[in-house]
Amino acid sequence: MIRVPFQTLRDEFYRVLSSVGFADERAELVAKLFAENQRDGVYSHGLNRFPGFVSGLQRKQIDFQAEPEKVESFGAIERWDGKMGVGLVNAFLSMQRAMELAEIHSIGCVGLSNTNHWMRGGTYALQAAEAGYIGICWTNTTKLMPPWGSAEKKIGNNPLAIAVPHDDGHILLDMAMSQYSNGKLEVLSLQGKQLPLPGGYDTKGNLTVEPAEILDSKRALPIGYWKGSGLVLVLDTMAAVISGGQATHQIEKQHSEYAVSQVYIAINVTGMTGEAVLNKTVEAIINDLHSATPLDENEKVRYPGEGMLQTRKESIEKGVLVDEAQWQALLEMKTLTQELTTE
Repeated sequence: MIRVPFQTLRDEFYRVLSSVGFADERAELVAKLFAENQRDGVYSHGLNRFPGFVSGLQRKQIDFQAEPEKVESFGAIERWDGKMGVGLVNAFLSMQRAMELAEIHSIGCVGLSNTNHWMRGGTYALQAAEAGYIGICWTNTTKLMPPWGSAEKKIGNNPLAIAVPHDDGHILLDMAMSQYSNGKLEVLSLQGKQLPLPGGYDTKGNLTVEPAEILDSKRALPIGYWKGSGLVLVLDTMAAVISGGQATHQIEKQHSEYAVSQVYIAINVTGMTGEAVLNKTVEAIINDLHSATPLDENEKVRYPGEGMLQTRKESIEKGVLVDEAQWQALLEMKTLTQELTTE
């Protein structure tokens, strides 16, 4: 692993996007968001995911010219059609619109259909928190997990992100619905360790604590067992109903994950309580949490998002941590001979 300056990383992302004809202010936003994901330690949706995103642009699977369109309005709730455009841009604009609605109604909700992968869901919850709003957003996916009581994949991973504004660092809960992330499974597998609790199914459909077997079967277990399975289903249902878009079972029939449904909610909590009261309330909650005696004396009990803030600080001070091979591959991505059509 090596470190590179944040601006250098951002510039390289934008250079590659420009090489495929995507070179406007939206491309600048996409380059910024990819770089911020890497900066904050969300490596799975930074440099690691970027080549696949560019490939989607090149193959015209993602229409970078498309603009989301409002299709229905119900006061504080609106439905938008993502037109199969860039998922990151659609997500950013949807949360921005949710905040505009919250400025009028105290709460705003945007249901977004026909959109592509948003990369890191926490980005858009933090977008709201930065503006003084509570941000809540989630997406459905194709079928990735078995529901509780079955070994057959029927439900999505349906990531959920919630952010609460706080002057000294926003609270951010950003999680998918599997018991253990793929990254955690890979680390424990390499270490030859078992999971403390079953984390998924083996290739025979049996619950297992062996991370390698779960990686082979690709059958992760929902968080909280039956509770997580129920939450997954509710999130999928709400996303489809609110957006008017597809549910997981419909997305799965495409044999590829696109045209997903998402929900963006902003709550004007600063307008409700005032900034001073909001910060005092959140600070008291965090202080009480920090007073808990940690199981490891070398660690402290952290609130959701606190570890990310430390990673961000180190990235700003020392440079963003990147895999050297992935960084070199990005530098070697040359201007494509066949640019995307602008017709």
